[in-house]
Amino acid sequence: MNDGFEENKRRAATWFRSLRDQIVEAFEGLERDHASGPLTNEPPGAFDVSETTRSSKDGSDAGGGLMSVMRGGRVFEKVGVNVSTVYGTLGEQAQLAMAARKGIPGMHEDPRFWASGISLVAHMQNPHVPAVHMNTRMFWTPHAWWFGGGSDLNPCIEYAEDTAHFHDQQKQHLDPHDGALYPKLKAWADEYFYIPHRHRARGVGGIFMDDRCSGDWEADFSLTQDIGRAFLPAFVPLVNRRKGQDWTQADKDTQLIHRGLYAEYNLVYDRGTKFGLETGHDADAVLMSLPPLAKWV
Repeated sequence: MNDGFEENKRRAATWFRSLRDQIVEAFEGLERDHASGPLTNEPPGAFDVSETTRSSKDGSDAGGGLMSVMRGGRVFEKVGVNVSTVYGTLGEQAQLAMAARKGIPGMHEDPRFWASGISLVAHMQNPHVPAVHMNTRMFWTPHAWWFGGGSDLNPCIEYAEDTAHFHDQQKQHLDPHDGALYPKLKAWADEYFYIPHRHRARGVGGIFMDDRCSGDWEADFSLTQDIGRAFLPAFVPLVNRRKGQDWTQADKDTQLIHRGLYAEYNLVYDRGTKFGLETGHDADAVLMSLPPLAKWV
């Protein structure tokens, strides 16, 4: 698995950084262009960018990335766009989880790993604009490699046309790879983002994949790139459609209660949150997805 893979890892990490840059630029553009609503007299929001590090058990740095967070913008109440490339050795619990879930042999004998990806969560000022999540990633060990990722929409006030547009963009980007992919990854997202203790999904779904290793690295990388490329055309038109819409305090309360679902899911069930904390990545970056404010009844 080592031969030639350094170049593949470099290409994947470069792509995730490029996608991060495109999204940050687009989101800051939405802030500058917003011309109506209660916050338009405020300066447009901008991202605060800081470096993150992962520390290995012996205290040495083991990779890191960029955490880009915007708070209190005209359009975005809080949005984070993180990109990272980390490496090292997996702890015993992580080894067992990887070996059991992915069937990877030899994990105990050689527990080295490398991972790179982008993760995004946006919580919006206007309750009519849906929250959204997106991530894509690549994981490597000496014994295997795989891709994962997807995106899902989380409106507190649902609009059928917004949901249809979001899903249509996912389908358009997946169909050239395989016409069976979209229904498969949609069903996977519906299952993955279900909150058992609430007996409901956290949003209106999207697409999700994990453990993607067809044996053709180029094909799987291309698919992962198109999942990332689908994000801006799927989400930005919804922001532009809803960001100037009037809202009430009752709408805001509905939004804050819905955010409670998001917090519960990420803290109780999300694999990425658990993996990031277990492997020593920057806790603020891992928990960036949590909303700035939430409410429970």
